[in-house]
This record gives sequence, structure tokens and C-alpha cells, in this order.
Amino acid sequence: MQESKPYKTMNLLSPPPFLPETTGPEADARYKRLRAQVFAGAFIGYAAYYLVRKNFAMAIPMLSQFGIDKSELGIALGMNAVAYALSKFLMGSVSDRSDARKFLPLGLVLCSIAMACMAVPVTWLDLAHHPERKMLAIGIMAGLNFLVGWFGGMGWPPCGRVMTHWFSQNERGTMMSIWNCAHNVGGGLIGPMASYGAIWFGSWLYGTHEEFYFLAGTFLFPAAAVLPIALLTYLLLRDTPQSQGLPAVEKWRNDFPQHYNEESESVLRIRDIMLRHILPNKFLWAIALSNAFIYMVRYGCLDWAPALLHDQGVDIKQAGWAYFAYEYAAIPGTLICGIISDRLFKGNRAWPTMVFMALVAIFIGIYWYASSLETPSISLITLSLTGIGFFIYGPVMLVGVQALDLVPKNAAGTAAGLTGFFGYFFGTAILANTVIGLISTHAGWSWTFVSLLLACLLSILLMIPTLGGKRA
Repeated sequence: MQESKPYKTMNLLSPPPFLPETTGPEADARYKRLRAQVFAGAFIGYAAYYLVRKNFAMAIPMLSQFGIDKSELGIALGMNAVAYALSKFLMGSVSDRSDARKFLPLGLVLCSIAMACMAVPVTWLDLAHHPERKMLAIGIMAGLNFLVGWFGGMGWPPCGRVMTHWFSQNERGTMMSIWNCAHNVGGGLIGPMASYGAIWFGSWLYGTHEEFYFLAGTFLFPAAAVLPIALLTYLLLRDTPQSQGLPAVEKWRNDFPQHYNEESESVLRIRDIMLRHILPNKFLWAIALSNAFIYMVRYGCLDWAPALLHDQGVDIKQAGWAYFAYEYAAIPGTLICGIISDRLFKGNRAWPTMVFMALVAIFIGIYWYASSLETPSISLITLSLTGIGFFIYGPVMLVGVQALDLVPKNAAGTAAGLTGFFGYFFGTAILANTVIGLISTHAGWSWTFVSLLLACLLSILLMIPTLGGKRA
């Protein structure tokens, strides 16, 4: 086993060296304990990222009271996705050459600081009394959203790194489905935190200025809650088994995939990763394109749900709980999707992705019907959002797993970064945030639903070429 690294990254983030390998019953017990510990660290840490990632979407209905329309807020929101897409790809390459134990909590702390600053432009510029300053506020919020997205991109790649190093390919679909529920745990808490954070801390921070109370709930309260979680994540995580004096997981489990070799444990240069494992992989590019439309559906429903419900006269508390239902319905849906991809489809990730996207389309149709009623049914809307959440996150998770399956372990972060880039840049920033923001403003919500249904269809069609494909 190769124990040396071809070169070093910056000292702060350099991966720890491989220690002499130990075996025997004590090493086995330690391996099992560390696997559980590392998984807990990755789960908790990634959940915390979602406490400080998409908060701006919850603030959109309240920000509109300052004379900012949805298309303008959609552009500011889109900067988050642009930065996240770029960061997830670039930081994916960095994470392949960095210590995941340091990399993940560092990004979490920086993301928290940027999110806390989001409360500044509204109060500093006093938009309640100076609406003429809104363009400056939008610019500042767009810049802060960019920083939140950039630092947020430091979450998935190190998690992908530790999951590929601590869990073998044949158990990865199930384990990744469990881990992927982390963003539902974190994301689902945003709605209640926005509501109750405003109630608990609004008057304390802003006195009688009730128009600013939402800033406490959507930005400041989640940002403060994340800091101790970052410390806990650092205490739990470990980079690789070899850095703890343990064998590679494939050797420990005697579970070697078809294309496994010892070179996959080494650290490669970015150029080698791109030329050997990323650029020539036609299956990877196909799922990346499909992922763009999956993310359009995911964030087209999620980010605009508060604004849609607000336009229909639903108060922020009800909207927050609908948001909560969307996220938490994803937990059983994601688990089922991951398990059936391993057991029923024998590691083929394309089939369950296509089936689940077809079911998402059905619930989008129900969502459309419920919102078009003369008196919109909040119960039916919540039911449809629950159904969409149940089925959409399985494909979101499986695209990431499929990317990991298509490349060696030492290119896992880069592969996941590529699919993430397509998902967040094209799918979220351009299609979900900007395009849907324009459609909802100028054409109405009905055309928004038409675009979401079309995205479901395209995601399925683009996944077809990957059926049966393992590695290009």
C-alpha cells in the first residue's frame, strides 16, 4: 500500500500521513467504532451546513415588503447556487488532497459567519424608511449569498471523501442514503427556526422594530447554533482508515470492486484526475446533465414554496411547517431509494432514479391543482410538497452515489463536484432561481409548474444512456 503522498497541499489542510497498518481483533473493534464515529461526524456536520445554506429563501416573503420584487430576490438567491456550484467542483478537487477532518468544519464556520452578516444590509441601510437604497441592499445580499454558497460548497466533497474511504462500494448505496438524510434534517429545521427564532430573539435584538424580527430567525439564530456543531464535527471525524493505522476498507471487508487497485488509495494531481477519470467518462457527463434538471425540480419547489404560499395568503408559520414537511418526508424516501438501488437493482442507480422522478412529476401535478383552486387548499399543498420531498431526494442522492461508483476513490470528490456543479449552477442558479423567478413574476405560477414537469421528463431522458453503465 502506498503510504507516501506525491506532494503536499497547504500545511493547514494537508491529509495526515498513513500509519503502520495494524490487524487483529482489537483493530477490528477499533475499525467498527471509528466507522460509526466518522459517519456520525459526517452526518451531523453536513446537517449543520443546511442550517446556514438556504435561509435566504425563507426570508424572501419578508424582504418583499421593502419594495424588492421576486425576480430581483431570485437573482440574489441565484448567487448562492452559482458560488456553490463553482465551489463544489473546485473544492471537490481540493478535498481529494486535504484532511476531511479539518476541511469540513472550516467551511462550516466560514459559512456561519457569512450567513450572520446577511442581517446587516436590511438594518444598516434602513430599508424600512429608505426604499431607494434597495439596489445597494440587493448587491450586498447577492455578494453575501455568493460567500454563503462558496463556503457551503466545502461540505459535500469531504463527506464524499470519508464515505468512500470508510465504506466499500457494495454497502455505499445504503450508507449514503442514510447519510444523505442529513440535509433533510438540517434543511427541515430552517422553517421552525425561522418562526421561533423570530419569536424568541426578535424583540431582544430589534426592540419595537417588528419588521426586522425575521432577521433573527432566518439568519442570526441558525448561524449561532452552527458554531458548536462545527467543533463537535471536528472531534468526531477522521480522514482515512490508513491515517489511523488501519487497512483500506476493501481489504478489511474483503470486498474489492471490479476496478479496484492500490493506486486508488494514493493522492493524485488535479491534472491526472481530470484527464484520466473525469473528462473521458461519458456516463459521468450524462448523469451531470440529468442532475441539472433534478436540481431544477428540487429547488424550484423548495426555494419558491414560501413565496408561492405567501402569494396565496398562507402565513409564515404555516409556510414554515410546509417547508418542514417537504424536507422530512425525504428521509424515508431517500432510505428506501438507496436500499432498493443496492438490493433490488444490484447497484444500478439509473433505474430507481428514473422511477422516482416519474413519481415526483405526479405530485407536482397535484401541487399545481391544489394551488390553482379559488381557495387554495393548504392541506393538499402540504400533501403534495410531502410527496415531492419523499421522492425527489432519492434521485438527488443516487446521482452523487453514481458519480462515486464511476471513478476511483482518489477522484471521488472531483466527480461529485462535477455533478454538483451542473446541479447547482445550471439546475439551481440558472433554472430554479433565476428562470423560475422570472417565470413566476411575468407569466404566473401555472407556467412555473409546466417548467417543473418538463424538467422531470428531461431528467429521465438524460438518465437512459447510463442504464447498465458502470465505468466508461
